[in-house]
Amino acid sequence: MSGPTPTPELSAGEWAVLGALAEGATHGFALARLLGPGGPLGQIWTLPRPVVYQALNKLSDRGLVAPQATERSERGPNRTIVAVTPAGRRALERWLATPVEHVRDMRSELLLKLALLDRAGTDRAATVRTRLIDAQRATLDARLQALRTQEQAGEGFERLLGAWRAASVRAVLEFLSAASPVTPPTAASRR
Repeated sequence: MSGPTPTPELSAGEWAVLGALAEGATHGFALARLLGPGGPLGQIWTLPRPVVYQALNKLSDRGLVAPQATERSERGPNRTIVAVTPAGRRALERWLATPVEHVRDMRSELLLKLALLDRAGTDRAATVRTRLIDAQRATLDARLQALRTQEQAGEGFERLLGAWRAASVRAVLEFLSAASPVTPPTAASRR
């Protein structure tokens, strides 16, 4: 009997490329624009064009993406159109639903996940987004309890560091409350 398939070890940049490619088959140059400094995802996670192509090669080697066709380019060589494989979609969904471990990675990794889910715009993505926010909140609640203990027991800089980390966790929890989907009131709650 085998357990769930593990999520592949990829960098946040490689996940960004896979997530962007999940929007539809395209070529590396288009992905590089999307993840460039002026691109919609580049506001969160910027990747230079050569790194996008390296990520595509790694994703292809792992069977997460596959070439579909070639397209003529008016400048330079033909472009290879790449699409996410079923295995890539499953891995991406698992990664998107997995809470971020470290508070220091919230600004980049959590926002990247939320942006990719928002861009997907599907009911399934909305469900995954809700699962992610709930799981992230639970992870941070447990982390906050541990930090309170550290803050109370610590001395000097250790206590100050605990206070900083606890304040950071509280800020992310506040953000998650604002990012939670609004549930329409039920008939019972309107009374």
